[in-house]
Amino acid sequence: MAKPALLILAGGIGSRYGGFKQIDPIGPNGEVIIDYSIYDALRAGFGKIVIVTVPELEAPLRDHFRGTLGAAFEPVFVFQKLSDLPDGFTLPAERKKPWGTGHAIRAARGVIDTPFGVINADDFYGPTSYRVLAEALSGEVDAAHYAMVGFELVKTLSGHGTVSRGICRADAEGFLIDIVENTAVEPDPAHPGAARTREGVAGWAPLSGQAIASMNLWGFDPTLFAHLETGFRVFLETAMADLKSEYFIPTVVDTLIKRGEVRCHVLRSGEKWFGMTYPQDREEAAAAVRRLMEEGAYPATLHLG
Repeated sequence: MAKPALLILAGGIGSRYGGFKQIDPIGPNGEVIIDYSIYDALRAGFGKIVIVTVPELEAPLRDHFRGTLGAAFEPVFVFQKLSDLPDGFTLPAERKKPWGTGHAIRAARGVIDTPFGVINADDFYGPTSYRVLAEALSGEVDAAHYAMVGFELVKTLSGHGTVSRGICRADAEGFLIDIVENTAVEPDPAHPGAARTREGVAGWAPLSGQAIASMNLWGFDPTLFAHLETGFRVFLETAMADLKSEYFIPTVVDTLIKRGEVRCHVLRSGEKWFGMTYPQDREEAAAAVRRLMEEGAYPATLHLG
């Protein structure tokens, strides 16, 4: 059986971060988060690595990988372009904002034909997360069953500002019911180990620190691409005039679940997530990598041979 592929979403413009955080180094040899993700994924049993990005980042990323992962590593690059629309649709001249994660995944429809995982380039998920997902992709994931690796909410927050987090509800069998989006979540200063989310202009509502958060770590069957195409057409027909509208992958999965077309198993990761939402997050990410190296989780260099 073919190894599962890994699709990395690396086209974000980093508006809150202030630049392309995909190539901001945190490791001792100039490694970025995506290097550790690729290293972990290959160790876990993934095969083809596909990177969705913008054209201006392809050459810098290729040069970067030669220095950190070695010349033996050859990813496949695809581009998320605003003009990549289904037949019959024309790009509005005023549209500048990318179409969202559903559209980004759709960009890989011509290069992936096996079960595949999806990750964000600027999120560190940890080795265990990839092993859990690879096992699901090699077994239970098929046209009617998807997977998502969730994290304890308190292990996904930034100390430098609020973040958006989708809180997962699962049924008794561990299958996803829905994801409730919270656009402003932070640690609760009055209750260590808990979180809170902003409600209205000045109010806050408590959240359990043990709630399961979706961090865009998914496992899909390639039949997803047909669903994405159908859903994207519906999205464009209803929301194209809104120049800030986005076609999000959680919305796609939620629609399929509600129609009874798929079930999505919520898997658990005990790892502590970290990422690069704000510039101040960079030093904490670098410190976390140093600790992991001291603990033996990563070698001094990530060269793949």
